[in-house]
Amino acid sequence: MTTAKVEALLNPTSIAILGARENPTGWTARIFGTLQRFGFPGPVYPVNPRHDEIWGVPCYADLADLPAVPDHLVVMRAAANVSEILREAAAMGTRSATIYAAGFSEMATDQGRKLEAELVEVLEQTGIAISGPNCLGNLSARARLLTLPDDRMRDLVPGPVAMVGQSGTTTPGIARTLIDRGVDVGYIVTSGNETGLAAADYIDYFVTDPEIRLIFCLIEAVRRPQDFLSACRRARAAGKPVVALKMGISDGGRVATLAHTGSLAGAVEAFDAVAGEAGVIRVQSADEAINLMEFLVRADVPPLDGVGVLVNSGGIRGLSVDAADRHGVTVPAFAPDTLSKMRALMGDGPRISNPLDAAQFLNEPTETVLDLIEIIRNDPAVGMVLFQEDLPPTEGLNDANKRRANRVLSVMKGIEARFLKDGGKPIALTSPTSYDLSEFTREVRKEFPHLAVLNEPERAFRTIRTVLDYRDRKAQAEAASDRIPASSPSQELERIRNISLAAAAPLAMSEPDSKALLRSYQIPLPQEGVAATAEEAVSIASRIGYPVVVKAVAAALTHKSDAGAVQLGLGDAQSVSQACATIARNVASYDAAIELEGWLVAQSVPAGLELVIGIQNDAEMGPVVMFGAGGVWLELVKDVAFAAPGFDRAGAERLIASTRASILLNGYRGDGPYDRAAVIDALVAVGRLAADAGDAIDSLDINPFVALPAGQGAYALDALVIVRANADR
Repeated sequence: MTTAKVEALLNPTSIAILGARENPTGWTARIFGTLQRFGFPGPVYPVNPRHDEIWGVPCYADLADLPAVPDHLVVMRAAANVSEILREAAAMGTRSATIYAAGFSEMATDQGRKLEAELVEVLEQTGIAISGPNCLGNLSARARLLTLPDDRMRDLVPGPVAMVGQSGTTTPGIARTLIDRGVDVGYIVTSGNETGLAAADYIDYFVTDPEIRLIFCLIEAVRRPQDFLSACRRARAAGKPVVALKMGISDGGRVATLAHTGSLAGAVEAFDAVAGEAGVIRVQSADEAINLMEFLVRADVPPLDGVGVLVNSGGIRGLSVDAADRHGVTVPAFAPDTLSKMRALMGDGPRISNPLDAAQFLNEPTETVLDLIEIIRNDPAVGMVLFQEDLPPTEGLNDANKRRANRVLSVMKGIEARFLKDGGKPIALTSPTSYDLSEFTREVRKEFPHLAVLNEPERAFRTIRTVLDYRDRKAQAEAASDRIPASSPSQELERIRNISLAAAAPLAMSEPDSKALLRSYQIPLPQEGVAATAEEAVSIASRIGYPVVVKAVAAALTHKSDAGAVQLGLGDAQSVSQACATIARNVASYDAAIELEGWLVAQSVPAGLELVIGIQNDAEMGPVVMFGAGGVWLELVKDVAFAAPGFDRAGAERLIASTRASILLNGYRGDGPYDRAAVIDALVAVGRLAADAGDAIDSLDINPFVALPAGQGAYALDALVIVRANADR
């Protein structure tokens, strides 16, 4: 259904421009001009009651006066008028509209929210498809449609890239740079507030277009997250990478995003964990996005991690080694057979190693240079070749320049014809610095469409690292069994869901209640019991066996150590009784308003490795599972990683391996190794709990989760569940 709406939006048969103005530099005149310039095949009707004629064509007073029902509206009218316009147009049979007006929920005012609510109601009642509001127009090369007020587009060429972005200025700017580099863009959608169609709908549509091979998203806030994730998974299954430039990832950025779109942006760690699992590749800048898209569109993904590097400068050789190391890209030593073939070709003069500095050798005839590239490409540890060369900006100003330009182009064309036309290990070009392409370069680039150009070593190796990571995640998704589905929730979880539905504000659960939820998911806990009196505490301690730990029980006391509400290493009944009295005094002194509910008496667990396991319900992505170094290290070094819920044991192992705590688990400087299998069991259980809980839990902290020496298990020593309020949904 939504793909049909996107089809109507991007492939209309006729257009009416509402709010047409004479001003030749205004948006409406520029949109009309671009539609004419690029040969939009259907009629375009200006609408403004103040004109009988505008831009040399008849102008109509309102929709009812048009000679035919417009298929699409360009609505350049105030926000307060939009809903009524759409009602009228939909009743006539208009299928879609682009709403440029601001003044809706992004203003964060009561009036703006009211107007957006009215707009949502109209869309639900009429079924009309819209992009926006608060957007800047769209491009559909196949339909010869350009409703962006952008005079810098030179042509509309159906290409392999489709783009959707909530920023109307940034998204087309990235597209223009990509087009300048010879990668054509088939679609640009500036989606604005996404009150109607959202990124998920556009991605689904692009997946169905056989010409599209890559989808770019510029995201301020994800609308309809589950639909977005499902669409990204379908794109991955179709072999179409989704590259996302996510805004609002810093504290300041999230504030700016809230002001701009009216939606709270989620934490980037949650986005990376959940959207990354769905196949999304997040980039941090427009330049990074452009390099990555060029690589993914032009080249095959390297089958191996190793990169063979061929340079003609000692400086670039050194910069390449440093950049590869920074980004964790392997530059392997050449195999003996590779070295033997190089010496036979080059002699013993140049230093032969990877990266290979062959400055003098690269002046040899084209076929000899290609032979050298082939030797490197065929090395058993090399998955791709990075070749330093500048694309010539002109055909040359004199004979020497022309010879140089011709030699470079001859090598490029030879690489395309000899190595890349049938796929296989990719070859990418890199240059000492970033530079703009000239008109000459843009034209000659068409002769080697499978050769990626990655500006300067730092960006080149960052791009390669990103491509390798995407390859690995995609392979893991294809090889893995289905993610562990949500199971029947435990009685404890059902109880928490009921509390959540009734809660008007987030609610902290006491430690015993929090641990009851963990116990229902077989997450290991020490022996413990809750006492209402000091006498009961002594009885529980005697049953468990000394030594024991005594803690205060109070839901309002979320940081017990700060209040002196924990007593450790208690070896006899008198110590337990005294600990209860001491804790009661400390809590009263800390905050007289806190009502002490009793004492938790727990088995003392031997010293081990303190870890943290948790769940965080992100505003956009929903629940994510956290793992890392716990105890005081959590706040001091923040060695944590995140994963989408529902992972299997292999997924738990990958989550652990992405932290430095993994090294400690294996054993470090005489400590350990620790019970990794028990930690994996607990992580899988917490992942299942996160999947079952959905939005009922705001957060779960198990800190510390102590791993004992290998074979001795692991225990959740403390736990805190924050129940989500119904009002927060």
